[in-house]
Amino acid sequence: MKKLFIISNESIFNYEGQFFCDNIDMKSTPEGLKDNFEINIIARKSKKIRSHKINFKSVKTFGNIVSFLICIFRSAKIDNSKYLAISFTPFTVLACIVLKIFGKKPHVYLRSDGYGEYKSIIGFFGLPIYHIMFLVGSKISHLISCRDHILRGRKGNVVEPSRLTNKWFSNHKSVNFEKIRILYVGRIRVEKGIFSLLKILEKLDKDLSLSIVGAEKISNKTIIQKNVNVYEIETNEDNLIKFYDDHNIFVLPSYTEGHPMVLLEALARRRPVIIFKEIQHVIGNKKGIFVSERNYQSFSETLNHIKNNYKKIQEEMEKNKLPTSKEFLDKFAKSILDSN
Repeated sequence: MKKLFIISNESIFNYEGQFFCDNIDMKSTPEGLKDNFEINIIARKSKKIRSHKINFKSVKTFGNIVSFLICIFRSAKIDNSKYLAISFTPFTVLACIVLKIFGKKPHVYLRSDGYGEYKSIIGFFGLPIYHIMFLVGSKISHLISCRDHILRGRKGNVVEPSRLTNKWFSNHKSVNFEKIRILYVGRIRVEKGIFSLLKILEKLDKDLSLSIVGAEKISNKTIIQKNVNVYEIETNEDNLIKFYDDHNIFVLPSYTEGHPMVLLEALARRRPVIIFKEIQHVIGNKKGIFVSERNYQSFSETLNHIKNNYKKIQEEMEKNKLPTSKEFLDKFAKSILDSN
């Protein structure tokens, strides 16, 4: 079985030889590929406890550029191995350059549009910074993306990320609409648009509530707002399904997204989804997704439309053909194995 080194800028916490992360993709994708590869992970060292336990022992974490380069150098000396960098970041692009020097051509998995992401985090200067990383990294790596437009005309394989197992498609629960109960599942980050959503909800007089599932165990971001409940990142599949079932509308307020898996989860549980214009490309042929302007008037109108047409919307959502976790992982592994 080939070794696969997964190189990420995500932070991983080491507690007595057990490893934890906050980004569920950093757990689910490596674990899903373990039947095809011998997985080794190289990622940033976290000083804070994280939520998701990664079921691997072969994890190396670095605290500085020197330890990072040592990890990459050592991995590059191993024959017949494959490399997968997660997104273009200064560290992953540097890893691609080092691997190229050793005659290796890594894969880079682009989970979202880095141009939009860097702009939302850094501002105007985020665009040229990411552009340089993209130009350099795309020339010396195989690209795998969740959307064709993220490749920017470069050659690469397109996959449909999914974490959906059979559980997501069974035992659907009826909806109680005495009160609008909105759900957001995701990390509490500026680029995720959650703070813009909170500002909108402050101006709404409606009898509604918002549940946020995605708080890190240790965070300096405290949200105190009427009718807003914040929960830690949920790691149990059954509990996560219950969160969707206990709410009647899902909102994805991100400024940039590639192929958001929480959107698929909401659709699988037949909960209508509200997004904003910046990410309307995620709709495709899916039923049950509604686009709002990023202001309280438009958002209120969208809520009312969904509430008044809920039964019809759910009937349309039953027509959705959603990708499964197995389909995604099979294609992902094939993309890595088939390349030279």
